[in-house]
Amino acid sequence: MSSARPPLPGGRRLELHAHTHFSDGLLSPAELVDLAVDRGLGVLAVTDHDSVEGVGPALAAAGTRLELVPGIEISSTLEGLDLHILGYFIDPHSGPLGVRLARFREERRQRAIAIVERLAELGVPVSADDVLASAGPGVVGRPHVAQALLRAGHVPTIEIAFQKYLGARGSAFVPRPAFHSAEAVRVIRDAGGVAVLAHPGLTPRRVVESLAEAGLAGLEVWHPQHNPPAQKRWFELASELGLVPSGGSDFHGPHRGAGLGEMPVPERSLDDLRARAAGPAAR
Repeated sequence: MSSARPPLPGGRRLELHAHTHFSDGLLSPAELVDLAVDRGLGVLAVTDHDSVEGVGPALAAAGTRLELVPGIEISSTLEGLDLHILGYFIDPHSGPLGVRLARFREERRQRAIAIVERLAELGVPVSADDVLASAGPGVVGRPHVAQALLRAGHVPTIEIAFQKYLGARGSAFVPRPAFHSAEAVRVIRDAGGVAVLAHPGLTPRRVVESLAEAGLAGLEVWHPQHNPPAQKRWFELASELGLVPSGGSDFHGPHRGAGLGEMPVPERSLDDLRARAAGPAAR
């Protein structure tokens, strides 16, 4: 009988969801690769938010020490839901993907500036230059605004910054420009990759079905946000819809959520995703 839980690792240990400082992770690509090697991982996917800047440095750092899967996590919207679409085996040099990501960077910059302006109106000012600089080599996002609020003494914690100001019900919230989830799937496929819905959580079944019709290939079943009943539910839906069950720790850095490689994922998931990808990175 099929099980929602992946088998105990008998082959290589996989990490298919990890971030670097090119999005909202703490580690550089080389540091992330070194940590993966130290933890005995055989496969690491670099999946930064709306950026592939970390893929090249990670590939160089990995060498022959482990398999580095070029990836991305694209922010998107469908039926009013914020959905993240993971892409694996993408060509990071894809022209259409590069054009889309350049738009993302500018949209994120404009959104951050708009949030800073709202905070000033609310009497909790932070420096726009400080927020943009804190993003470092990566794309700017709300976590960088939250850190600026914390540094300015306006909030005691990052969590309070989101609850009070930056979350969907926060007084300084600015919605992200809409990018349809089906279009995110298409962009990944056009870049030679394979698309997986990240941490679906409470996503309605009809939404998953519509994305499957648009070319979605997998579901992130094993994720720190999914308890065993949720894993079972998503595993069964993946099986029913012919989608690949996948997973990962969604690693952002030491002491920030699950540790690197702590979500066991069967190597068959990687093999099945590779088989569904069209680009040279999958071969």
